[in-house]
Amino acid sequence: MRLTTLFTLPRVLRHSDAIGAGLPPDEAVVLDAPDPSLRVALAAAAAGDHAPAAELLALTREHAQWERRDTCVTRLARASLHHPGWLDSWLEESPEDPDAVLVKADQYICQAWQIRTGARAKHIEADQFRAFHAVLRDSVPVISAAAELNPDDPVPWRVALTQARGIQAPRDVFDTYLAEANARDPHHEGCHTQALQYLCGKWYGSHEEMFAFAERAADQAPPGSRLHALPLQAVVEYLIADEETSGPDHTARAEAAVTRAQALSDSYAPGDREAAGFRNHLALVLWSMNRYEEALTAFRSIGVHATTFPWTYFGEPRAEFLEARSDTRVELAMKVPFFRPSPEPPATGAPEWEGELAPRSVAIASTGPTEVAHAALICGHSLRTAPAGSHHTYVEIVPDPVRGKRAALLPEDPLTSAADNFTTAEEWPALVLHRTPERSSFTLLHRGRKVTDHTWETAAPATDHAEAGATAAALARVYKLTDPRPLAHILRATGDPARHQGELVAALGLPPLPAGYGGEQEILTALPGARVLARRGFLAGMRDTMTTKDGVHPEAPAPDEPHPARWWVLRTAGLLFFSAAAVYAWWTPDIGWFRSTASTAVALYFAAKLLRARRRRPVSSSPPPEAS
Repeated sequence: MRLTTLFTLPRVLRHSDAIGAGLPPDEAVVLDAPDPSLRVALAAAAAGDHAPAAELLALTREHAQWERRDTCVTRLARASLHHPGWLDSWLEESPEDPDAVLVKADQYICQAWQIRTGARAKHIEADQFRAFHAVLRDSVPVISAAAELNPDDPVPWRVALTQARGIQAPRDVFDTYLAEANARDPHHEGCHTQALQYLCGKWYGSHEEMFAFAERAADQAPPGSRLHALPLQAVVEYLIADEETSGPDHTARAEAAVTRAQALSDSYAPGDREAAGFRNHLALVLWSMNRYEEALTAFRSIGVHATTFPWTYFGEPRAEFLEARSDTRVELAMKVPFFRPSPEPPATGAPEWEGELAPRSVAIASTGPTEVAHAALICGHSLRTAPAGSHHTYVEIVPDPVRGKRAALLPEDPLTSAADNFTTAEEWPALVLHRTPERSSFTLLHRGRKVTDHTWETAAPATDHAEAGATAAALARVYKLTDPRPLAHILRATGDPARHQGELVAALGLPPLPAGYGGEQEILTALPGARVLARRGFLAGMRDTMTTKDGVHPEAPAPDEPHPARWWVLRTAGLLFFSAAAVYAWWTPDIGWFRSTASTAVALYFAAKLLRARRRRPVSSSPPPEAS
């Protein structure tokens, strides 16, 4: 740990929560979240039904919704790689359907890049390149058929531009494809994005040519068009370029691209799914430039809608997004003086994720409520428990008005961190479950450590056999099941995350998920035997751990008594005296470091006591009642 980080840690603990206000929790963030109609089509495709996909794409074609059509085609093409049966049956039923043929054409492109991967050419094996080019060559007649079946559609030309880049087509072929795309839609974002990739330095162009193309397209775009953010994509390519492709400095162009993208972002509502693509690019660029305040604004505008690009350039996209967002909060908190009030979040009303998109969380502990309550006395969170049958307990978080300082040191998700704490040194496990409209997940904790976890997403491919088998084996070992294969089958299921989560809970022999889970935030209130375990300070929790009788649910800690005037006077005097002593000690060279440090520590102790008491002091506009 750097020394500066150690010195600024108190600032992070004090201010990071306030700085992060308005940001959705990690569990709410979904990668490339589809809109409702596309979600239905993807779920149906995973189940083998192509009818919703056919209906969706037919509507986009009839109404010339080319941008939306492009997005839907790409997502369906990716889904067809993992569930090909529905597309095959669609083509058998309607071999001349322009929508089915277009998805098939894009499937070739997705399959080719899956073989090649996103690595640089110097890291690709010769066999990969041969297979990559073979698939791209096979795609040519299908792309041509898609363009002929729907002559007004620019999307087949976006597919053709991608194929031309992969096949190393000469510049005149690229120019022809781009001209065909522009003739159908001169401001189509997908076609311009693929053209920019062809023209960037890592493929067949240069930084200069890439920036010039992006800036020209942005200048010609109508107001509100997402092409105004195309120069920002060029900035990302410029920032990630290898040293051998670097050239003249383009900092001024990068600054201009950021300014243009910020103006475009302001024209969209916070959390708008349509703006998520360029807003993710904007957040990455601002974070890379150390412009943290502006980056935080971009992250707030993104809401829950993380996107694969550009984060996939650096690793697993969702994890990279969350890490950059967390780093932005920490960097801003480190710059706020400890005793200065935390900055207020912008007044934008209730964020979108607070309603439908906020994660619903509940844990199932394999022991009784009293045992959970005793184990959770120092977990740093307020919990509600309710009996779940005779041998299990439902657990949920009771939101505290002010998060404790220890909670600020724990992971983002409070229920997982609480379960990590209350399972320490215990023989029984806890299964923490999360659910949002797009994803369901679980984390298994046993003896204070994470054993395994898993996530189902609506449009995600099936989990790898080996990964699902390892997760199933870990679950079977903890819950003492002899055959993990049914668990592995559930883990590899796709299309309906909520249903698969419920199936796993049943297969583990746990009580069914409580009624209302996935709806309201707090669902255990109405269950028989529900009790609240109030958050305690560390020392108070240790005291109650040692003094509460076994078999008795710990009572809530008593509220703080108001301090008399004498208490305030003595501690204020102590603060002033030891502050002056500390200043004098550090100023005078004859006084050693030990006494200087001791006087400083005592002054800080008095300051902390006074600050804590002031925060908890009741505020009332009426005088207290007279004693009878």
